Amino acid sequence: MTAKTFHRTLLVGAIAGLFAAASLTASANLSSRFTDADGDLVADAPTDESQWADPSTLVFAYTPVEDPAVYAEVWADFLAHMEEVTGKNVQFFPVQSNAAQLEAMRAGRLHVAGFNTGSNPIAVNCAGFVPFTMMASEDGSFGYEMEIITYPGSGIESVSDLAGRSMAFTSPTSNSGFKAPSALLGSEFGLVPDEDFDTAFSGSHDNSILGVINKDYESAAIANSVSSRMLARGVINEGDFDVIYTSQTFPTTSYGHVYNLHPELVEKVQDAFFSYDWEDSALQAEFANSGESQFIPITFNEHWAVIRTIDEANGVTYDCN
Repeated sequence: MTAKTFHRTLLVGAIAGLFAAASLTASANLSSRFTDADGDLVADAPTDESQWADPSTLVFAYTPVEDPAVYAEVWADFLAHMEEVTGKNVQFFPVQSNAAQLEAMRAGRLHVAGFNTGSNPIAVNCAGFVPFTMMASEDGSFGYEMEIITYPGSGIESVSDLAGRSMAFTSPTSNSGFKAPSALLGSEFGLVPDEDFDTAFSGSHDNSILGVINKDYESAAIANSVSSRMLARGVINEGDFDVIYTSQTFPTTSYGHVYNLHPELVEKVQDAFFSYDWEDSALQAEFANSGESQFIPITFNEHWAVIRTIDEANGVTYDCN
């Protein structure tokens, strides 16, 4: 058994033990602004048709990354396809933070978006986000792993070596960049952030990876799907960092719409995702690097159960009002 396989097996066991007593169908904690009559844990469309949003321009945002301009180009062909399917203008909104993305949807300025794994619950509960799809490989498999990385020669060779050192997280809403490592390091190794090791927030997985490589951070918790794409683009090189921990597979970024989008427009938006031809597209060139080549249907109730459980384990609650 390789060291990486051992770490993965160990972490899978840790998650199973940590969450055994927690319900995987945690009830929704929706803002009082929303209703959930059908019990699917996401906000229902308003019953009053006058509250349905039917904008002339749809605003789309991808989860925050270090250089949004890169992803504006990656998504350009897809958004042109969405314009064709919906009959609407579609504008790319280059968000700089999870907070900005959440606030934009909550305020009604963002209609369609990709929210990262960890921010899905708060987007659903506080901003009225309704996820319906995510990227997957040709065989329908999906997801990514959380990795803890360090730079070669740091003296950190295992998780226990993090005691007395420092680690970069990405943002408090990130699953692999904060929530999962916080829960797992505490439960399995007795390492508590800011007590047993110093912490910093980098703002994004890209920043954390580059920060470790440049020795700004001694270690970092990242999503390996991001490092895979950075490697493929030549932004970083093999051997720039060492992986000391690899997690179980988590669901990746989900895509969806704001709850009050006109139902007929919702159908067209969904059709835009599921009818998109990936072949020879910029989307394929970018996301094939992390093994993704299609959009598949998902539900927040089923596919985000493990993430809601991690939130429970971390004592996360939502006060959206």
